[in-house]
Amino acid sequence: MSEPRGDPSCGISSGDALIRTERHPACRRREPRSGSCWERENLCAVVLSASMGSAKGEAASGCNREGESTDAARRDGAARSSDEGSVMELERRGCVVQPGLRANRHEGSVLSARREEPVDQAKPFKIAKREVWEAFKRVRANQGAAGVDGQSIAEFEANLVGNLYKLWNRLSSGSYFPPPVRRVDIPKANGGTRPLGIPTVADRVAQEVVRRALEPILEPVFHADSYGYRPGKSAIHAVAKARERCFRSAWVLDLDIKGFFDNIDWELMLKAVRCLCHTDCPWVLLYIERWLKASVQMEDGSIVERTAGTPQGGVISPLLANLFLHYAFDMWMARTFPAIPFERYADDAICHCRSEAEARVLQDALAARLAACKLTLHPEKTKSVYCKDVTRKGDYPNIRFDFLGYQFRARKTMWTVKDKRIFTHSFQPAVSPKALTRISREIRRWTLHHRSDKSLEELARMHNPVIRGWVAYYSHFYKTQLRPTLKRIDAYVIRWARRKYKRMVHQTKGGRDWFDRLRRKMPRLFAHWPLCHGNGRTSGAV
Repeated sequence: MSEPRGDPSCGISSGDALIRTERHPACRRREPRSGSCWERENLCAVVLSASMGSAKGEAASGCNREGESTDAARRDGAARSSDEGSVMELERRGCVVQPGLRANRHEGSVLSARREEPVDQAKPFKIAKREVWEAFKRVRANQGAAGVDGQSIAEFEANLVGNLYKLWNRLSSGSYFPPPVRRVDIPKANGGTRPLGIPTVADRVAQEVVRRALEPILEPVFHADSYGYRPGKSAIHAVAKARERCFRSAWVLDLDIKGFFDNIDWELMLKAVRCLCHTDCPWVLLYIERWLKASVQMEDGSIVERTAGTPQGGVISPLLANLFLHYAFDMWMARTFPAIPFERYADDAICHCRSEAEARVLQDALAARLAACKLTLHPEKTKSVYCKDVTRKGDYPNIRFDFLGYQFRARKTMWTVKDKRIFTHSFQPAVSPKALTRISREIRRWTLHHRSDKSLEELARMHNPVIRGWVAYYSHFYKTQLRPTLKRIDAYVIRWARRKYKRMVHQTKGGRDWFDRLRRKMPRLFAHWPLCHGNGRTSGAV
């Protein structure tokens, strides 16, 4: 190989130009090391600045200006307090302040330029500390149980800066490995159990960081009829769209994928992530692969390695499930059966067909498609349903189906046409019997009639959040189906009053009269009273 040549006019070869001039150690610029206290102060500034954001501006409108800096006025800048200045100086555009140079900030522009030094150059992955802090706030709002380390959110928050810094340092350097996931089996309505994987608090924060980076990439790509765990979409939207399409199509194919979360193929999942992420976020692909292969700690303490699936209960699992079914189901339906609409919420989906023959053809084709994706349809729960109403009077064995806690079947409806009431039957959704059974069991578990140590206002504050959630979700369609079950709370309230007040021990009618007076006096004491009894002003009037 020929030696490098430079410009002949200058007399310096390019090889000489590549030789760096040796500098005296005292003249070298100090470079921040990974894991130094400067990086830790930078993360601390992110947490402090976010926590003090609500307090900004309170002192600006009053006459208490003792802590304002006078240097800002000399620099033609806005005045600020000394406390706010100390926080803001720690972090400026991803740079770290050298503590030793903080006292010399007024000695010229040279020292000001040397005061701030970037820290992200030593990290292979650029992950902002602000993302870690925002992810922690989301995890803290969702609460949740402890993982295999037994650390709760309150214990994690006791050393918040240290824990978040350690997590950010490992994520940005590529050295984060998720701990095992704690497995918990929860009972199902049919008598079986559903396995849930509970990550640690730190692992949930790390998954939230990846989810926040991955969701903006995937959201514009997802199908419009995918409603599960997406911003701006909910299960109510899916039920409303299914109700609208059941009026137009006479048949519905109710799909159920057997053990979906436990049987997701890792190679196909990573292939889907690579297809959409490309090389923009290599650290996202790295950590998704590690989470997929994370081991599971059983209830007896043993560690079990997994070969497929993603833990149901993780922060990143719903997004990965949507991505997998986006290619396995949504895009395949759009290519193969573009005339058949569907609604999908995670692994729960229904397809609207025009005839029974079309539903059977679709079921056979879906079975082959899911088998190619290493999934299987449940042979008993997957079925074709006839949407029977006043205009569809055929006789078929399956005339109802459950979808997202609602049961679709023919129900009595009333239409008003030219001031005339027309009573007929329509295919409508209402709260399913399984959901009503769960609600009844929860109400019975409260044992309100045994809580004589509590006042009625205290009982309402304890249980109104749950009641309000039931009413908010199940009262969107055919709300009269929900009222009899919620009225069981009223029966327990009457029993509570008869045990608490001796004058009503042997007066059954007296307890009901007391309840009617209470309901008219405080019509919104319990969250279900406006739904079940109206506003209370004319309730019980003759």
